[in-house]
Amino acid sequence: MTVVIRMKRSGRRNRPCYRISVADRRSPRDGRTLENLGLYDPIAAGESQLTLDVERARHWLEHGAQPSETVRSIFKRSGVYEGKPEPKKRDRSGRKQVTKRGTRRKAAKAARTEAKTARRTQRQLAKQQPAPTEEATEA
Repeated sequence: MTVVIRMKRSGRRNRPCYRISVADRRSPRDGRTLENLGLYDPIAAGESQLTLDVERARHWLEHGAQPSETVRSIFKRSGVYEGKPEPKKRDRSGRKQVTKRGTRRKAAKAARTEAKTARRTQRQLAKQQPAPTEEATEA
């Protein structure tokens, strides 16, 4: 069973509040948890913004729990990693690679943009030309 430390949303609409919880990776974001480590309120100011049980957080990290990126940054600020080497970030070097699919999509987007600008210039030219009057059409 893989264990993760992630944030579980609570609070009301436009007023979020998050519980920092330990859960099984397969469970949904707001689903069943193994343990709640603390509370994070991004809107509150001062010390009431974060309450965290640092000892329990260290315990779960020692036993192999993987924190999400947001929880990792909260742990850094609150001193969970003091005296320990900081965990390395995962390798995401493949995200910048040039692929056939990516080049095909960029070419299609460029073609759409070019067609759009051509239509826009045609509309502007049509507006600039005077409209034919009834006298000109009768003659």
